[in-house]
Amino acid sequence: MTLSKSSQPDWDPRSSTVLDDQIAAYDDMRRRCPVAHSDYLHWSVFRHADVMQVLEDHGTFSSIVSQHPSVPNGMDPPRHTAYRALIDPYFAPERVQAFEPICRDIALDLIARLPNDGEVEIMDGLARDFALRIQCAFMGWPDTLHEPLRQWTRRNHDATLAGDRSATAAVAREFDGYVRTLLDLRRSAGECAPDDVMSRLLRERIDGRALTDEEIVSIVRNWTVGELGTIAASVGIVAHQLAVCPDLQQRLRADSSLLLPAIDEVLRMHGPLITNRRITTRAVEIGGRRLEAGARISLIWASANRDEAVFGNPDEFRLDRDPSQNLLYGAGIHVCPGAALARLELRVVMEELLARTDRIALVPENRPVRAAYPASGFASLPLRIERGA
Repeated sequence: MTLSKSSQPDWDPRSSTVLDDQIAAYDDMRRRCPVAHSDYLHWSVFRHADVMQVLEDHGTFSSIVSQHPSVPNGMDPPRHTAYRALIDPYFAPERVQAFEPICRDIALDLIARLPNDGEVEIMDGLARDFALRIQCAFMGWPDTLHEPLRQWTRRNHDATLAGDRSATAAVAREFDGYVRTLLDLRRSAGECAPDDVMSRLLRERIDGRALTDEEIVSIVRNWTVGELGTIAASVGIVAHQLAVCPDLQQRLRADSSLLLPAIDEVLRMHGPLITNRRITTRAVEIGGRRLEAGARISLIWASANRDEAVFGNPDEFRLDRDPSQNLLYGAGIHVCPGAALARLELRVVMEELLARTDRIALVPENRPVRAAYPASGFASLPLRIERGA
């Protein structure tokens, strides 16, 4: 069917029901109205097969969804191909492996600050600080950026949820200013500039020319927004799952080789990233509904990864699932280039958390508070930590 401007929306993504429990709300929409229209998210696609249709058909479903450049997320082939070839080496196996000792030191420092025995709010006590510090360390940014980035992340979240374009633009300009200042510092340092990600981006060439500052800012923004939000959310989601599943805790303490598939499975069940966008280039039918050219689409990852048609009971924790079906890091040409880095970071922090605790549990008298869109996971997560003598 074609939705006219006068038609009633199928749902309200900003209703209290949805924001109070996003995962349950998306499960309901997937079963009841798998391709749904709203004033806020336009067309939302909830089923795994429909999401894959979008991901695999670049000609019909374009990633160029904004008038502002987004490198390479907001590009289609063949332009996307050249930029992706430039970016992928930053996450090459040897670079990811070289980052592990730094990542482990950060995890150890933060975990050492947790109480030996007692209650801790894990989002502020570990998850958000871990995401900030590893991002700054990987990029070669100074520690003085930790607090500004923390505050910027909150303002970005609030502006996105409110749908306030002027606030969103102001937040974007603020972040751009941080990056441009760092670029200017490296230019002025000349040969004395640190050999970090920012300096290497200044040396990159595309189509025989240097990257513009606008392109570098876009690349770095994409990396940073994804890292700060999803890594923090992922740490909280996995820690919560460990707290509610003591048997899983002990199994992973006994066999750390299971951590990577276990983390991927937990994050399939409760996705740390809610949505990405596309726009149609021509009329198309998807999920039994007809979308006209120019229709804006939201891919609801947190629903597609719980689709009963692919995963059976979406809340059943299993380590024997086909990993190729898991859309945690996307799929196709836009699959997350930093997937290996994210997996390393999450493995290391959970490895150290489990190794340095005897028990992680919920606090019955202090319940978790779920995060609201566009965030996922938990806004606050009180946990009880117990350690041996």
